[in-house]
Amino acid sequence: MKRWVLLGVGLALVLALPWFVYPPVASDIVAFALLAIALDLLIGFTGLLSFGHAAFWGTAAYTTGLVAIHAGVPFPVAVLAGAVAAAALAVPIGYLSVKRSGIYFAMVTLAFAQMVYFIANQWRGVTGGENGLQGVPRELFGVDLSDPFYFYYAALPLVLVGLFAAWRIVRSPFGRVLVAIRDNPQRARALGYPVQRYKLLAFVLSATLAGLAGGLHAVGHGFASLQDVHWTTSGKAVLMVVLGGIGTLWGPGLGAALVVQLEDYLATAGFVGIDMVIGAVFVVVVLLFRRGVWGTVAAWYGRWEGRRRPPRTVSAAGAGPSPPERRDRDSVEATRKGT
Repeated sequence: MKRWVLLGVGLALVLALPWFVYPPVASDIVAFALLAIALDLLIGFTGLLSFGHAAFWGTAAYTTGLVAIHAGVPFPVAVLAGAVAAAALAVPIGYLSVKRSGIYFAMVTLAFAQMVYFIANQWRGVTGGENGLQGVPRELFGVDLSDPFYFYYAALPLVLVGLFAAWRIVRSPFGRVLVAIRDNPQRARALGYPVQRYKLLAFVLSATLAGLAGGLHAVGHGFASLQDVHWTTSGKAVLMVVLGGIGTLWGPGLGAALVVQLEDYLATAGFVGIDMVIGAVFVVVVLLFRRGVWGTVAAWYGRWEGRRRPPRTVSAAGAGPSPPERRDRDSVEATRKGT
């Protein structure tokens, strides 16, 4: 019941978001929330810290822009093409990366992401180089989506599909195996699960969702730039996951909303040291909320509910003996009869 209440509240907040937040900022919130949740599939549920998700976010952004500009298809088709490109890129990168673990996995993914950044910077005839890929249209069967308010609601179904996919992955038997691999890969391997194959599949699924978010971000802003494939984008996604709560699925979305809103507020106020403030907030949250904002609040609520719930007591008159006690009594009576 609580799960459905939270789901309803979250859906209501997402639907009402552009009414209370500047619509372009609302689009950034949902796009980065999907990116953070996609990354949490690796960090929180598979135990793999990736610093290379900017490669999939940026690859999907460029692919979406190229398809939308040259093919003239509706923007959802272009976004899906970007997600497919991100998935295709994730297969070789994941195959080589999942053979390592811990900090080595993080460094390998970062190295591959920097290679993608170098290619995007040098391939100026396709990506535009430092100028980026500009003029990405928002075509949707002739509907005018130049207003960011209307584009938000046009793009929201794709975001909800991505969020539902992440939720289904986590709640499925496949997701349970990922958690087992995260907790004890040796035991999961001993039980017969192909650990490397599961890690690779989780990596590709995470990259696909990140690509879906990157394509929506490119269409929403009308361009794709080198910032999309820069390592700072990967760092921002990791920051969102840690702030919200690793392995909570809801938390990374909350972390994305906090970071994007804080960046927009500081930029609007004309503050220069945005990264310094976000870093300070990150340090405070890590020190005070070890499980992230959502994880800590959920833990507090669980303890409060445990204290509020009365202890389960059974009256002596109405309670019969438990099965072990009944077996012991029967054995004693049988012994007496035998003697």
